[in-house]
Amino acid sequence: MTQPATTSNAPQAEIPDPSGGNSRFVSANGLSFCVETRGDPAGEPVLFIMGLGAQMTLWPEALLERYAAEGYHVIRFDNRDIGLSSHLKDRLAGHPAAMMARSRVGLPVPAPYTLRDMAADAVGVLDAMDVSRAHLVGVSMGGMISQLVASLWPERVRSATLIMTSTNSPRLPMPRPKLIWRLAGIGAKGHDEASVVARSLDFWKVIQSPAFPPSEEEVRARIVRDYRRSYHPAGILRQTRAILASGSLSSLSRRIRVPTAIIHGTADPLVRPVAAEQLKYLIPHARLELIDGMGHDLPEPLLERFVDISLSAVQSGH
Repeated sequence: MTQPATTSNAPQAEIPDPSGGNSRFVSANGLSFCVETRGDPAGEPVLFIMGLGAQMTLWPEALLERYAAEGYHVIRFDNRDIGLSSHLKDRLAGHPAAMMARSRVGLPVPAPYTLRDMAADAVGVLDAMDVSRAHLVGVSMGGMISQLVASLWPERVRSATLIMTSTNSPRLPMPRPKLIWRLAGIGAKGHDEASVVARSLDFWKVIQSPAFPPSEEEVRARIVRDYRRSYHPAGILRQTRAILASGSLSSLSRRIRVPTAIIHGTADPLVRPVAAEQLKYLIPHARLELIDGMGHDLPEPLLERFVDISLSAVQSGH
């Protein structure tokens, strides 16, 4: 596995947390990770792994609180290169479009780190929290990381919930190039708050669930909150490169034996529904739920349904 050349670590200190959870920094794989916990410390641990370019704060409070209310020990963290966890400084070689093309035809893509490194981060966070086994809930890129943890470290995983994710196979249909470029921040203009908020609003309108659209005020408030917490566009580019450099996870996904729930929207423009069907084919014991009108987000009206589906896998993994 590749190792980061340089890091810029967050300070080892308690940080304010408006949600009421407990936040702190832990060390893993030579990096610093911002971790928040809530719920019963003696309960079964559930590790939440967020997607590309997203801070752990994107997990809806209602979702986390439902798990906590069910008696679980809820753990979420910022992935490397995002939020308050370590920001790397490695430069990327090659034009993003050329690297995407190389990935699509199975050629090697140079990257400072891959999804395997990020999976090792998740295991390292569990080690730092003194957790031997956990249930995993991963969304988008976090779902890919969860697949890697469940296949490479099966003894550490009780169950897996994979939300709007894929095997990263180049054979799967691609989202529109415009969407990829927006997500990666390629060609982005302006990094002041107003520019970032406007650009992010435009992006979320494209990927949000058409049947469950949030209010613009709600989305704007979330974007402003996360921008003020941390804004690190270079990390998004490196995370994107990690996905491209990782190639297909299919051979590993088929090795998953823990109870698994797959949740996907029929209206997802970024990760097409066929990706969920492929996962179900590779993990035949998994439960697949395709939700009409759901896009590539976590709509408030669906959160209770998400938890109910996920808990079916979690309770099977006791």
